[in-house]
Amino acid sequence: MDSSIYLSLFAGKRILVVEDEYFLADETRQKLDHLGAIVVGPAANVEDALRLISSLDIDGAILDVHLGDEFVFPVAEALEAVDVPFVFATGYDAFIIPAKFSGFALCEKPTELGKIASALFGPSGGPALN
Repeated sequence: MDSSIYLSLFAGKRILVVEDEYFLADETRQKLDHLGAIVVGPAANVEDALRLISSLDIDGAILDVHLGDEFVFPVAEALEAVDVPFVFATGYDAFIIPAKFSGFALCEKPTELGKIASALFGPSGGPALN
């Protein structure tokens, strides 16, 4: 996909970014801003992410799997409960993702917005396995 397609997929969408590494979070925020997305967060921990989910409308989310000393899975459960598509972003192997999330996309870091766009807003209109 070229950047004009990304622009049409992300434009005006509220994307939650959950990432505890400042530079990665900022880089993702800048890329999403450039594509017209409305960035929610970034949230660096589960508590902040859950607060954002409960207080704002979100169209999709990019979730770092490991946030310091905690895993992002409670955030994934909260998003799933409100039917918001999300992708996991990680440098870890896929085995770290619990089986109940096996239908959701896993993107290796550094994340590629093309894969994320396809997973969040692809032809199926929702989560897709990479």
